[in-house]
Amino acid sequence: MRFALMVEPQQGMGYADLLAIAQTAEEEGFEAFFRSDHYTSFPGPHGLRTTDCWATLAGLARETSRIRLGSLVSPVTFRVPGAFAKTAATVDEMSGGRIELGVGAGWNELEHHELGIPYPSDKVRVDMLEEELRLFHGLWGEPDGWTMEGEHIRVGGTHFRPRDRRPPIIVGGTGRPRSVRLAATFADEHNLSSATPAHAREVNALLDAACEKVGRDPQTLTRSAMTGVLVGRTASEVARRTKAQLAAAGQEGAGADEWLAARAERWVMGTGAEARDRVAALEEAGIERVMLQTFLPFDIDHVRVMAEIFLG
Repeated sequence: MRFALMVEPQQGMGYADLLAIAQTAEEEGFEAFFRSDHYTSFPGPHGLRTTDCWATLAGLARETSRIRLGSLVSPVTFRVPGAFAKTAATVDEMSGGRIELGVGAGWNELEHHELGIPYPSDKVRVDMLEEELRLFHGLWGEPDGWTMEGEHIRVGGTHFRPRDRRPPIIVGGTGRPRSVRLAATFADEHNLSSATPAHAREVNALLDAACEKVGRDPQTLTRSAMTGVLVGRTASEVARRTKAQLAAAGQEGAGADEWLAARAERWVMGTGAEARDRVAALEEAGIERVMLQTFLPFDIDHVRVMAEIFLG
């Protein structure tokens, strides 16, 4: 199993906070560091500090040296796709080829309205995502002069540089038919969001079938899972972090037990043995890489505990 660390900087993290946790992840031996791409703060209090995903990844590209860096995931609505491809290529060059490009249709309507970003219907956003994925493959993989006539993207006379390498493309989802098809057709990796091992097994079977339908070897599509993580060296440490997690999510009080129960089968929780058992179940379901998603981004020791449990 391969391990990446995933954070949600919209919980109030500035660039210095991001740098501290990314450098810790690198020092502890994580393969990759991913951040979300959101402009409004959640879970927990609204109105906290937020940062731009790709501006901060550019900074991390210059202030780390080994760890891979990426987005999980960048909504198609946030950036003009051609300009976004140029941004990703630039940051990839700045990192020495360590960028991974996670993309999705977007879902948080509030953050679009707050910044005046158009928020089309679900179907239109997924249509836009499909065209964005076609564009990425064309810009990086087709000869100069390539053209594309889509409903949302029209390209002519392309001359895209640099294009000596394309960052790996990750398509995230929960196993819906269209996201499965897009992953099989365009992605290097499918990232399943916060799922049980049983659901991971079901989605992997759907991905296998979708790959075969488009004439692709299913083994060429990496399967990963993004899962919440709440671990400790001892039971008392887990209890302390659980209390902090409930506070960060605004779930203190009568509904706390119900909130935790809803995540018990989907998150990696507990002390070392318990956490490793959950990851082993995901591996048995066909997951090759786990993005450990912490919602306690200011708890640097939490990162060290994850490394001790999974990488030590």
